[in-house]
Amino acid sequence: MTIKKTNKFNRFWKLLGPGLITGSSDDDPSGIATYSQAGAAYGLSTLWTSIVAFPLMAAIQQMCARIGLVTEQGLTGALKKNYPKWVLYLMLLFSFPSIIMNIGADIAGMGAVGNMLFPKIEATYFSVVFTMLLLILIIYLPYHKIASILKYLCIVLMVYLIVPFLYHQDWVEVAKSTFIPTIKFDKAFVAIIVGIFGTTISPYLFFWQASMEVEEMKQKKKHLIVNKKIIGDMKEDIDFGMTFSGLVMFFIILTTGTVLFKGGIHQIDTVEQAAMALKPLAGDAAYLLFAIGIIGTGLIAIPVLSGSLSYIVTETFGWEQGLDKKFHEAKAFYVIIAISLLLGLSLNYIGISPVQALIYTAILYGLTAPVLIAIILHISNNKKVMGKFTNSKTTNILGFGALLIMTFAAVVLVYMQFSGGN
Repeated sequence: MTIKKTNKFNRFWKLLGPGLITGSSDDDPSGIATYSQAGAAYGLSTLWTSIVAFPLMAAIQQMCARIGLVTEQGLTGALKKNYPKWVLYLMLLFSFPSIIMNIGADIAGMGAVGNMLFPKIEATYFSVVFTMLLLILIIYLPYHKIASILKYLCIVLMVYLIVPFLYHQDWVEVAKSTFIPTIKFDKAFVAIIVGIFGTTISPYLFFWQASMEVEEMKQKKKHLIVNKKIIGDMKEDIDFGMTFSGLVMFFIILTTGTVLFKGGIHQIDTVEQAAMALKPLAGDAAYLLFAIGIIGTGLIAIPVLSGSLSYIVTETFGWEQGLDKKFHEAKAFYVIIAISLLLGLSLNYIGISPVQALIYTAILYGLTAPVLIAIILHISNNKKVMGKFTNSKTTNILGFGALLIMTFAAVVLVYMQFSGGN
């Protein structure tokens, strides 16, 4: 019986790949900052967003994965082939700065947490070390090694499932906040809801998911005929990855909503502030686990961010690309990754704070997400492109739900910027 269970687990672990990595990278340090602010400012009032976000995230990522599997090219390649060039260039124009600023915010967050754990070493030194380490690993390790490392790093996120149990919880209140949505009609609350959905349904994840499915196919070293089993395995991988991502999001809001909010701390702008605030209220164990999780999420998310950008650029211009290729086989691909990491690191030195970077990133993601979701829905329902693997009715309902929510988020973001509201 034990051997059977072990074999079953091994098969399931091998099945997990792009979906798990994508879901885990969604809970990056900048995302953790957003969830922490939600919990600190409004207690458990935003817990319900994790339930709403899960099916929407899963539906969009499944569409992106299916596009990659069926067309054997990334999302950028599908855009290039089926849409006017101006659409592609517009996506590139918005994606480049938003991803760079996201990388910069994540690097800064990791550096600050490193400094918290080892106060004698400045945060900037940690930021440089993390950047160089990631750059070396991405360039020199083959795809299957990188994928394997990222998969095991996902386990680090489980620390966030432990932290809330180190502090007393009112589970009746938790259940009510989870399943009975709280809506407050004020700008600050709407802004945090928009921020949560903008963080969980991020455009860079769309590109990464499709490209990673193509990479996985390449690893088979032969043409892969897409069938129901392959689509089923893909869905299982993504559903698990998005569930895991949603759980991490849920438990971060739960932790900060019970510890910080009830402790009178209602303003959290950075991940290190969240970790530091936990220490006197929830103890050293909670503080250390929260801090370690931030570094782990950064090590997952930054390769995904830089890789997504490189896939977008190289597919746009028809250059060689792929983490399965060595540096001399796809120089432009790896150079773009290096440039994105260095530009992200440089934000710390040119006066753009991590908080500013997060605001700019949210605006750019918010503007591009609705357009991309609409395009993904169009491609996924196009029989000329997808053949018999077009969207189901349920997937379309969820996809259009995500489109409506993200369109609303974009309108609110624009309104708040021009109205000067807080």
